[in-house]
Amino acid sequence: MKSYSFHATIEIIGINPYVQIPEIILTEIFNQAGKNKGHIPVAGTVNSLPYQQTLLKYSGLWRLYINTLMLKNSPKRIGETIKVTIEFDPSDRTIKPHPKLIEALKNNLEAKSKFDNLTPSMQKEMVRYISSLKTEESRNRNIERAINFLLGRSSFIGKKTL
Repeated sequence: MKSYSFHATIEIIGINPYVQIPEIILTEIFNQAGKNKGHIPVAGTVNSLPYQQTLLKYSGLWRLYINTLMLKNSPKRIGETIKVTIEFDPSDRTIKPHPKLIEALKNNLEAKSKFDNLTPSMQKEMVRYISSLKTEESRNRNIERAINFLLGRSSFIGKKTL
C-alpha cells in the first residue's frame, strides 16, 4: 500500500482530538479500501510514532482521531500542528480470546451461551479487555468477573448485569 504524508492541526469534537485528512489523500485511501463508507482501517505515523486506527465519518467529516496512545497528552495539544502519514491497512485486527477465557466458557455452558448471544462489539470489548491484562492474577480475577457478569450476578467493564 502507498503511504501518504501531510501536516494537520489537531482539532477537537466533544472530548475527542482529531485531524482532518486532505481530500486528495482521503480519495486515495477510499480507492485502496475499495469503499468510502463505514469504518476504514488505516495505519501510519504521527510525529514518526506508529499507529493503527480506524477512519470514521462523523457529523459530515472523515476524521482521524488522535488518542493518547498515538500522541501523548493529545487532548491538551489542540491547535498543535503534527506530521501524519497514513495508508489503508487491510491487516487482520481480530483479537483472539485468551486461552483461559476460552476454557472458562467451555466449563460453563450457560455463560458460553450468553457470551455467544452478546453483540459482536460487546464480545470484542470483553475479549480485548481480558487480553490486555498484564498479570495472571488480574486476568484470572477478571475472567471470573466476566463469567459472573454473563450469568447475571455482577457488573463487568462498566456494564450492569445482563
